[in-house]
Amino acid sequence: MADLILAHDLGTTGNKASLFDTGGHLLGSAFAPYGTNYLRPGWAEQDPADWWRAVAASTQRLLAEPGRQAGDIEVVSFSGQMMGCLPVDAAGRPLRTAIIWADQRAEAEAHLLKERVGADRVYEITGHRASSNYTAAKVLWLRNHQPDLHARTHKVLQAKDYAAFKLTGAYATDYSDASGTNLFDLRERCWSSEITSAIDLDPDLLPPAVPSATVIGSVTGQAARQTGLAAGTPVVIGGGDGACATAGAGVVRSADAYNYIGSSSWISFVSREPLYDPQQRTFTFAHLDPEYVFPTGTMQCAGGSYDWLERLLRGDGKERLYRQMDDLASGVEPGAQGLFFLPYLIGERSPHWNPRARGAFVGLTMAHGRAEVTRAVLEGVAFNLRIILDAFRDQDAPITALHLIGGGARSALWRQILADVYDLPLLRPRLLVEATSLGAAIAGGVGVGLFPDYRVAGDLVQIEPGEEPGPRVAARYQELYEVFVETYRSLVGIYDRIAAL
Repeated sequence: MADLILAHDLGTTGNKASLFDTGGHLLGSAFAPYGTNYLRPGWAEQDPADWWRAVAASTQRLLAEPGRQAGDIEVVSFSGQMMGCLPVDAAGRPLRTAIIWADQRAEAEAHLLKERVGADRVYEITGHRASSNYTAAKVLWLRNHQPDLHARTHKVLQAKDYAAFKLTGAYATDYSDASGTNLFDLRERCWSSEITSAIDLDPDLLPPAVPSATVIGSVTGQAARQTGLAAGTPVVIGGGDGACATAGAGVVRSADAYNYIGSSSWISFVSREPLYDPQQRTFTFAHLDPEYVFPTGTMQCAGGSYDWLERLLRGDGKERLYRQMDDLASGVEPGAQGLFFLPYLIGERSPHWNPRARGAFVGLTMAHGRAEVTRAVLEGVAFNLRIILDAFRDQDAPITALHLIGGGARSALWRQILADVYDLPLLRPRLLVEATSLGAAIAGGVGVGLFPDYRVAGDLVQIEPGEEPGPRVAARYQELYEVFVETYRSLVGIYDRIAAL
C-alpha cells in the first residue's frame, strides 16, 4: 500500500491523527487528548509540550497497526485550532504556555488596536473586527504584562505551526491561520504593515505566510525517531481548522454552505470576495484554495456547552452519558417546558462579541429535570447559531441548505433541532467528524501532486440527504427564538455588573 496521507488535527481537546488514501477513504485514526487550563474567568491556556506529545503518540499508534509502514506515507499535513498565541525563542522553545482561541483576557489591547488603526479599518483590512479573541491582542497582552518574555520572543506561532516546526525545523503559517490573527491583509494575502506599524509590533515576530498546500520542509531525523515517521517525508503546512473543515465538508464552490458543531461552532459559506457586515457580526477567513474566502460566524461554546453538562451530570462516574442524555431530551417537547439556556460559558464571539457574556438557565422551575435541562442546552446552542444564520440572511447570503459536520452532528436529536430552528434542510457528508482531517489531507495531497487542486473535495466528499424542518415545529421554534434573543438583551447589563464585581 502506498500514496497515503497523514493528517493531524490539533483541536481543543486533543490531536487526531488520520490516515487517508487518495480516494479520500479513512484508513485509520488515533486520538491523543490534552487539557486546557482555565486559570481565571476568560482565560484559557494549553501546554505546547502536550501538543507535540499528542502528535508523536497518535502517529506512533497509527503506524503500529498491522500492515502500516512509514514509507507508505507520502506527505504529512496539518489542521489546527486558530487564533492562538505561542511565543517561542530563537531555538523554537516555547517561552510559556499557549494562549488559545477561547481566551478573552486582552480586552484593553483590542481597544488599543481599535484606537491606533480604527475599528472599521481593522475590519476592512483583515475581514475581522478587532477583538481579544485574536492573536494581535494576545501578543500585545504579553508585551504589556510579560515584557521580559516578550523581549525574548523570536516567533509567535499557532498550534499547527508549532507541530510543523517540530517536524521540520521550519517556521511557517498558512493564509487561513494568518487570517485569524487581526494582523493579516485578507485581500493582499500578506501581513499588514499598516497594522503592525500602528501598534509598534515587530513584523519579524510573525512566521512567513504561505499557501496552505506549501511543502515547508521534510521530517527531520530527530522528529522521525520521536514519531516513527520516515525521515525526509514531505510536510505540508495545511490550514486552520475552520479552513480545513470547509474543504473537508465538500464546501469548495461559491455559495456552498455548512455548519460545524464541535467545541465551538460556526456557520460559513464560500465566496470569492469578503463579506463586510455593517454591524461586524460576521467575519471572513482565507480558504485553503487561494481563490476563495469563507465568510463565517462562530460561537464560542457549542459542543462545549453539551460537554460541560455531560460532565456535570456524570459526576464521578466513568461512563459517558451523551446517549442517555439524547434519549431523555428526545422525550421533551420543543421549548423544554419554558426553560432557556444561554450558551455563553466562555463569553461570546458571533453574533454579540461580548467577552463578558455568561451562561444562564432562565425559566427554571421545580418541574424541570435532567431531560428538560438537556434539551434546553441543545436548543440554546441552536438558537444562538440561528442569530448568526440570520446575520447572513440580512446580507442576502445565498444559503439554502447546510452541510452539517463535527462531533455534534452524530446526535440525531440535535440534527433535527438544528433543522427546525434554522428552518433549513441539512445535508450530511459521509465523514461527519473527520471532515477537518480530510480537509488537511486534501491540502497535503494538493501540495505533493496527489490531487490536481481543491476541487477534488467535491468528488471525495459524499453528501447524503439529512434532516428536513417540520413546519409546525419550525413555527414553534420561531416563537421561542424571539424570546431567546430578548433574554440575552435583558441580561447584558447584568453581565457588565458581574464583570465589575
